[in-house]
Parts: sequence; structure tokens; C-alpha cells
Amino acid sequence: MPIQSRPEITILQIIAPLIVALVFIAFCSLFKEPNRRNFSALMISGAGAAYLNGGLLGWEFVFCTVMTGVAYWGLKDYRFIGIGWLLHTAWDTVHHLYGTPIVPFVPLSSFGCAICDPALALWYFQGAPSIFSWFRKVEGDRSTDRL
Repeated sequence: MPIQSRPEITILQIIAPLIVALVFIAFCSLFKEPNRRNFSALMISGAGAAYLNGGLLGWEFVFCTVMTGVAYWGLKDYRFIGIGWLLHTAWDTVHHLYGTPIVPFVPLSSFGCAICDPALALWYFQGAPSIFSWFRKVEGDRSTDRL
């Protein structure tokens, strides 16, 4: 598998995946528990199958199998979903380096995914709290300041 040339990476290719992660977190925050965890487990299982285009031959099936197990365990514990996103980050990096991106006609798609995924993993390692509850806490803190 030869290493192919890639386009130059700009600041936009670093910022855009982080925005995607924030949008995904906001979307997932709309779900109440346990639906948020179940939806997240489904998403990580889908992410595990995203590279079944054959870029790394039989290793794609091994990775998909591992991610299916991680997703299953993620149905009970967010830490496994976080682990799944970190595993997917490693897989994104390998695909980026070998020039077999997740979206074949977007050469930096695996690079972007490798930026987005750790941000998601951090959120899942925190227990995937609703970001809307963060805003309620801030609003509650402000109301006590007025007294």
C-alpha cells in the first residue's frame, strides 16, 4: 500500500471538524437517557463500518469486529463509546497516512475525522452530559448572583 500525496492542511481543516463535533454533541444532547447512550452506541458501530471500502483489505473486517464489540459494551457504559472514538481516531490516522480516506473524493476526510473523534471521546469520557444542562447551571449561577 503506497503512501500517496495529500493536499496541504489549512486552519479550516482543523477548525471545521471541531465544529462538527460540537454540532454532534448538541444533537446528541437532545436525547434523554438511556436513548442518548443507545444512539451513541449505534453511531460508534456505524463508524466502525465506515471504512469497509477495502483500503486496508482484511484489517477492515478485524477493525469492524472490534468496534462492534465496543459498541455492544457501550450500550451499558459511555467509557466504551469513548474508547471506540479513540480507536476510530487511530484508524482515521492510518487511512490518512496511506491515502485511503473515509470519503474517497475528499482527500482530507480521514484527517478531519481524526480531529473530530477525540473531541467526541472526551465528551463521552465525561459521561456525555447534555450541553443544555451546562447552560441551565450557568443561568442558575447568574440568578444567585443577583440576590
